[in-house]
Amino acid sequence: MAKRFEQTAGPSQRQQRVAELVRHALAEVLSRGDLQDEVLTRNVITIPEVRMSPDLKLATAYVMPLGGKDEDAVLKALERNKKVLRQEVAHRVNLKFAPDLRFRRDESFDEAARIDALLRSEKVTRDTARPADDAADDNDE
Repeated sequence: MAKRFEQTAGPSQRQQRVAELVRHALAEVLSRGDLQDEVLTRNVITIPEVRMSPDLKLATAYVMPLGGKDEDAVLKALERNKKVLRQEVAHRVNLKFAPDLRFRRDESFDEAARIDALLRSEKVTRDTARPADDAADDNDE
C-alpha cells in the first residue's frame, strides 16, 4: 500500500508561503518600532529567512542586526518580547494558530564571507588564471 504523504527533501510550498508572510510581518513590526525595547529600537534588524515547521505551529526566524553588532543583546531582546511579537504576527497573518516564534542568529552572512575569502585566495586565483601560452593561442586564431 502506498504511503499517503511522501517525505520530500525541502519545505512544502505552503510552508514557504507562510514563512514569507511571517517574515514580512516580523520585519514590519521591528521596522515600525512598535516594541518598547531600547535594544530593538536602537538596532536595525535584518530577517533574511523564516522557516516553518510542517504543522505551521513553529516559526524559526534567522535574524542579524545590521553591521553584526550587539548580536547577543538583540537575540535576548527578541526572546524577551517573543509574546508581543507572536501577537503582532497573529494579527497580520491569517492562520488558524499563531506560530510560536524562535529566534536564531543568521549564519549565512558568515558563510558567504568565508566562501568569498576562499575564492580570493592566492591558490584559487592561481588555478583560475589563464596561462600566457593559452592567451597567445586564442589571439592567433
